[in-house]
Amino acid sequence: MTISVPESIGGQAALQQHVDDFMMRVAAQSPGETEFHQAVREVVDSVMPLVLSKRVYREAKVLERLVVPERVIMFRVVWTDDTGQVQINRGYRVQMNGLLGPYKGGLRFHPSVTLGVLKFLAFEQIFKNCLTTLPMGGAKGGSDFDPKGRSDQEVMRFCQAFMSELCRYIGPDIDVPAGDIGVGGREIGFLFGQYRRLTQRFNGTLTGKNVNWGGSNLRPEATGYGAVYFASEMLSTRGESVKGKTATVSGSGNVAQYTVEKLNTLGAKVVTLSDSDGTIVDQDGITAEKLAWVMELKNVRRGRIREYADHFKGTKYLAGKRPWSVPCDLAFPSATQNEIDEDDARLLVRNGCYCVSEGANMPSRPEAVDVFLDAKILYGPGKAANAGGVAVSGLEMNQNSGCMRRSREDVDAQLCTIMHSIHEGCVKFGQEDGFVNYVRGANCAAFVRIADAMVQQGCI
Repeated sequence: MTISVPESIGGQAALQQHVDDFMMRVAAQSPGETEFHQAVREVVDSVMPLVLSKRVYREAKVLERLVVPERVIMFRVVWTDDTGQVQINRGYRVQMNGLLGPYKGGLRFHPSVTLGVLKFLAFEQIFKNCLTTLPMGGAKGGSDFDPKGRSDQEVMRFCQAFMSELCRYIGPDIDVPAGDIGVGGREIGFLFGQYRRLTQRFNGTLTGKNVNWGGSNLRPEATGYGAVYFASEMLSTRGESVKGKTATVSGSGNVAQYTVEKLNTLGAKVVTLSDSDGTIVDQDGITAEKLAWVMELKNVRRGRIREYADHFKGTKYLAGKRPWSVPCDLAFPSATQNEIDEDDARLLVRNGCYCVSEGANMPSRPEAVDVFLDAKILYGPGKAANAGGVAVSGLEMNQNSGCMRRSREDVDAQLCTIMHSIHEGCVKFGQEDGFVNYVRGANCAAFVRIADAMVQQGCI
């Protein structure tokens, strides 16, 4: 579907002025929230022609309403560390938009967490959830608490204090949090246990639970697997597959680990992993055996990725560097936001990378995205490429409400179907003279569904 600028607007320059004027108002309403502004501009650049071409969208003020959270909850989290010292953190839940279903989105525990970061993530979550076609609204939450280096007992006490406040605002038909950076199976377990103790309810309020007590098969794997499935869909438009390709992956947490696992299964060779300290480069490939060692390092010992280079001979360790200087066919940024800048993007393209599938949320800066689009490589933005995680969370919600359990094979098949559907929506709205602009496609496919629901539900 080609989205053209309405003639009544007065051309491309006038369209850009509409975008700039809108963004000035957003910046004035939310000063200093740069990540949020970045996420909003990306969407507005794509959908402004749709808004200007449909009077009903303008009269309903769909864009103006989308950028204002329906509710922002901020609270104090007080807990004691192992020495008996009182510690204080900030807790948040941004319930951005509930048009399509209960609020859905992860909890992030990391020192970088601010209200602006969570608003950006919650805004992205609206569109990501919408693309899955499952009935979920968009939200995000978390705290500036850092679980790194903390004992299990400290993490438990923090999670219990955090949930003691959050439990007032969530529920299976209201808001269903999940995990994110710093919130894995351990944290979800502590959070759910406290929720159950306080509410005396055992329900599907949290996703990412252990399969023994209501969790879904394949939930830990879903984001990484989904990013690979989306890359496979993009490659298929050129008659290619993942098999035989060389891939770089950033990060070494949950998303990165299962991205590597699925790439290995499909016959690719992964040569990098990273963390905040640096990058390892293994030109022999991070095999299943090596990946198992990484999982033990990161998930059990909670060590640093540089230890990989000490353990596996022939591996290089690039201290303080990201993986994007390493030649590859496929790149999977799976660490955090804004990890690829313009220079990184140019280096990737120059070194032969022609497919980028984002496992993290908004890992590419706007200038980097422009490089990818100008080079006409296959570029899958996070709101589409990493939607597999929330898709399986949605399946877990459905499983909990029906008191049932699905097999790994069933969930994997449904995940493949959902990622295929997301890709089809992107192609439908992103076609540009034989090239698919997946950024525009993802934004517009989701926006139309959300905007129509906003009009149909009235002024609320």
